[in-house]
Amino acid sequence: MEIATEPKKAMKGGEWIIRETPYADIFIPEEFDEEQRMIAQTCRDFIQNEVWPRLDEIDSMKDPQLLPSLLDKAGELGLLGVSLGEQYGGFGKDFVTSLLVTEYTGSGHSFAVGLSAHTGIGTLPIALYGNDAQKDKYLPKLATGEWKAAYCLTEPGSGSDANSGKTKAVLSADGKTYLINGQKMWITNSGFADVFIVFAKIDDDENLSAFIVEKGFGGIKLNEEEKKMGIKGSSTRQVFFEDCPVPVENLLSERQNGFKIAVNILNIGRIKLAGAAVGGSKQCISHAVNYANERQQFGRPISKYGAIRYKISEQLIRTFATESATYRAARNIQDSINQYIADGMDPHKAELKGVEQFAIECAMLKVNGSETLDYVVDEGVQIYGGMGYSAEAPMDRAYRDARINRIFEGTNEINRMLTVDMILKRALKGELDLMGPAMSVVNEMMSIPEPFENDGTLFSQEKEYIRKFKKAILLVAGGAVQKLMQSLAKEQEILMDIADMAIDTYVAESTLLRVEKLVSQRGEEACKELIEVVRVLLNDTADRIGIKGKNAINSFAEGDEQRMMLMGVKRFSKTEPFNVKDARRIIAQKAIDANGYPF
Repeated sequence: MEIATEPKKAMKGGEWIIRETPYADIFIPEEFDEEQRMIAQTCRDFIQNEVWPRLDEIDSMKDPQLLPSLLDKAGELGLLGVSLGEQYGGFGKDFVTSLLVTEYTGSGHSFAVGLSAHTGIGTLPIALYGNDAQKDKYLPKLATGEWKAAYCLTEPGSGSDANSGKTKAVLSADGKTYLINGQKMWITNSGFADVFIVFAKIDDDENLSAFIVEKGFGGIKLNEEEKKMGIKGSSTRQVFFEDCPVPVENLLSERQNGFKIAVNILNIGRIKLAGAAVGGSKQCISHAVNYANERQQFGRPISKYGAIRYKISEQLIRTFATESATYRAARNIQDSINQYIADGMDPHKAELKGVEQFAIECAMLKVNGSETLDYVVDEGVQIYGGMGYSAEAPMDRAYRDARINRIFEGTNEINRMLTVDMILKRALKGELDLMGPAMSVVNEMMSIPEPFENDGTLFSQEKEYIRKFKKAILLVAGGAVQKLMQSLAKEQEILMDIADMAIDTYVAESTLLRVEKLVSQRGEEACKELIEVVRVLLNDTADRIGIKGKNAINSFAEGDEQRMMLMGVKRFSKTEPFNVKDARRIIAQKAIDANGYPF
């Protein structure tokens, strides 16, 4: 399969599978400008000075005004309006900068959840879908924190299947108001929200509509705060609407457009969650490394032992990789937004279109980010040992709070299936040419493999691995589509195997490109630990792709076809022998010397 290199042509969502990206075309976090670094420092200082000292107090919820008061302070610093236009009291910053804020507040535990719910799913529906009057009325107050926002989508009977919600909106006899009746659950910020984005079906509509509902409208009742495993300081209640009167002018966007609003806002939330997971992971790693350097066993700090160094290195590799992929996608989204604006599209429509273009990557990153954080906090507990299980140490809260992220913004299972579904739908529409490359892979399987010739340049071998990983995806996905046709949608296990192959490949390629770019700027010696990060990551990625590919093929293929495809996956996931032990020790030492997250 030949993968064209076209640096001047903008990358489309999902197109990375069939195109090779030059490192010069991606954005890396090391390229943040001075203003972005200042914003990041503001976030870091706020979390460190205002939030971390009060984590126990926040989680106790003894003072229900504490978290809202912290949101007020964040509003005073401009952190609630980073992506909102200046005419609404915001900073008007780009998508990458808004993601940066999410990362640097991501270690704020329950506060981070409240912040992201307010600035994301609470505010963005109005910013992106509201008319001028709605934006003028609500955005200035949301930007400062004078009004807090919540998002009411989930119901007792509709979680992943959001469009099946039962909440109803009926137009009054005089045509001036809608009366909303229904029940919502797991509503973040509901205990103190002034504005709710509420999804309901008007009459017997097939699809949801969305409404901007003020608490002051009346007809809103709240249950007590939920007792949760983690994010205990985040306000989470059931919300009941009983003949809640909503002026007709508070219908958001068009009738029956609510489900589309929900999906598009969730796309943004998914990549933002990955950013927050990076921030939480970095903080957890710093705690773990610091403890490993201080904790003495058998006369030495435990950071000197190989078992601990393995854990530290894997925490670092996964976090660095997630960060690399997340900011790569964020800049792709921003470039897409800019192109739509240059073509004459309204800026708000352009933002929606730009994010929608990379919905595949948003779904993949949500899965990868949440599972990276889960790994990091789990091994953080293990590094702390007995103290990790104590509520006196930071890992207790980190472990419990991380778990929700695999459920938030669509479960990881749903996002895995969405990943493959969106890729295949784009292929069927002709937006993504998978058929030609997939056929090339099949033809390649019929021929004797040509030996790879290493040209001696850095990452020559690793780039070939990435090309082969992509061939493995095309082989398995193409075979599954051809064999199962319409019934593939019901074979969730196969879909999730293919999704994992895609996620691993995208993250591995993003990491390689980032390090390749850094080496071009700093030289190999300055990047020696990061070079090892790439090599360990690709070594392990190859094994995972081999297993997932084999499992998928064995689920749908038989006979000669099965043997040929298994041989192909084995060929495409083969790597040269590599001493991962020594590489991991080099990576871990970087963090041990820095006494925290080093990259």
